[in-house]
Amino acid sequence: MVGYEAFAELSQSKDSDERGHAAHLAALAYLDHSGPADEHAALYAALIGFLDDSSVKVRAALAYGLLHSRQAPRPIILSLLQDSAVISRAVLQYSPVLVDADLLPIVARGDHDALLAIAQRARVSPRLATALIGRHDQRITLRLLRRHDVCIEAATLHQLAGSFGVDASYRGALLARKDLPGQARLALVHQVAESLRECRIVKGALNADRLGRVLRNGTDTAVAVIGERVAEAGRSAFVDDLLGADQINARLLLHAVVTGRVLFFAACIGGLANTSAVKVFTLLESGSRAALMALFARCGLSDAIGGLLVRLVMHARSADLADDAAARHYVITALTEELISEYEGEIPPELEEVFCYLNEQNIILARKAARGVMAAFARSTQGAMSLPPSAEPVLMQLPAA
Repeated sequence: MVGYEAFAELSQSKDSDERGHAAHLAALAYLDHSGPADEHAALYAALIGFLDDSSVKVRAALAYGLLHSRQAPRPIILSLLQDSAVISRAVLQYSPVLVDADLLPIVARGDHDALLAIAQRARVSPRLATALIGRHDQRITLRLLRRHDVCIEAATLHQLAGSFGVDASYRGALLARKDLPGQARLALVHQVAESLRECRIVKGALNADRLGRVLRNGTDTAVAVIGERVAEAGRSAFVDDLLGADQINARLLLHAVVTGRVLFFAACIGGLANTSAVKVFTLLESGSRAALMALFARCGLSDAIGGLLVRLVMHARSADLADDAAARHYVITALTEELISEYEGEIPPELEEVFCYLNEQNIILARKAARGVMAAFARSTQGAMSLPPSAEPVLMQLPAA
């Protein structure tokens, strides 16, 4: 408690520290007031009076007392907003009294420090975020992209992905956002692939053919994963964009099923056949071979591709391809052997691309399955490996570890 006379003495002191103390006390008393109305009015008048103090320290103490409260008097907050830079920036960043209509004009004409203060507010609306990004300050834009609590309009994210996808910092910030539109995410994935392709370290570690296979497989996986997430959310715009760009092919359809992205596969088939993904999913789950062949024929796929997809669907019904790498390897091996047997080793031209895909997947899955197997076996047994006598001279010539 502070007496009125003591408060008046502090308010009129020649010492700015004492006046600042009085300003801070008045702010706290005003916000926590529960007494007579005339006392509240007197406190409000005292706050107004401190706005005219010549000392920045006094006005800063006043601002500090009101800064975080929704009950702070709006006229006083707006006046402090026009004060010196150190006070103005604090009000911009912390005061919940300010609304978008107060902040947008400052965004339009403010300097970097003002924009930074607004970008660090506890809540930034989509409208305010769009206006801040529209100032083309890269540091501010990156700060907003990295704030996942800030909702940014899909069109703005798409524009940023197109404009700054070559920048690794922007790519990372955009790809980390869950609200990034699927098509924008796919464009960034392609940009990542191109960046890796041109990276000297990567080019030096892998020959061109193998690097191309690795990047293509990674891109196909990314497309399938993105499409699966979009399909789970009930949106088809991503698949529509792929159809419009003619990016749905037999390889991608195979990859979707092989990696267990069944919702994405159903959405693609539904788009190609101009039917609902729900109906497609029902046929995939329990339809006969004839019904599946008719569905794939309606998609415009050849009999050979359709027949391969039917076989794959039949295998997928009894295997967990999404999480079981061994099951995936088994299905790929079975399909490859069936094709070789059916065509007696003469794979027709229309199946050459998908046959190459099956071979690539077989190698990838075999490598994945083999990693750590020998090490685990060696730890679990104390026996010795039996070698033919002809191997001993070769072993003797090997350098010591």
